[in-house]
Amino acid sequence: MEGGMKCVKFLFFFFNFIFWLCGLALIIVGVLAKTAVTNLPAIKQVASTASPIVIIVVGVVVFFIAFFGCCGAWKDNYCMVTTFAILLSFIIIIEIGIAIAAYVFRSKITDLVDEGLQDMIKEYKTNPEVKDGMDKMQQELKCCGVVNASDWVDYKPDKVSVPDSCCKNVTDNCGAGGIKGGNIFKEGCATALEDFLKKNALWVGVAALVIAFIEILGVVFACTLMRGIRKGYEVM
Repeated sequence: MEGGMKCVKFLFFFFNFIFWLCGLALIIVGVLAKTAVTNLPAIKQVASTASPIVIIVVGVVVFFIAFFGCCGAWKDNYCMVTTFAILLSFIIIIEIGIAIAAYVFRSKITDLVDEGLQDMIKEYKTNPEVKDGMDKMQQELKCCGVVNASDWVDYKPDKVSVPDSCCKNVTDNCGAGGIKGGNIFKEGCATALEDFLKKNALWVGVAALVIAFIEILGVVFACTLMRGIRKGYEVM
């Protein structure tokens, strides 16, 4: 039994190292998700959500819980290992919630994107921040308008011009007459933006589930170690 508990303790230490890396990964994923959302004014509803921040906070907590678990195992402290297992269980529940939220978000992306882009086009000439965001998005995603360039029909009185950011090669006034067949991007931004967001939402969900699975193993190891400590086995 002593040899078995030494093995459990070794595995517990190894798990906490992996757990520490998972916490770091969550922080990185959360920062990337927050950055991606903040840089896309077309989805203000998403930009205001706390989901990316929740991921970052969970990552920071996980990061420190791993150190806490190692201390508990090293000192054979039953209370510390028990606290570690309880906190880890709460983290698992939160991460499963994040994965579910990411899945639900993917199903609502189309409506959010269409509404957001339509609002941006309406505010394009009156809001400098929206203008900069739209121009940046059209250039980075190589798109124009919501569905196509015709969404800019009210951009200028001639009804055929688009913003210069729709041009494949941006020059002054290159968007003049673009709807008639100028050198502009043909694809609408809705499709390109939906693909971008769905891809990121999927990765967030997958990352949360994978890390939750690893953490479940940690709870199992912690419970086994708690049992050994409680029964008074030598685990050093």
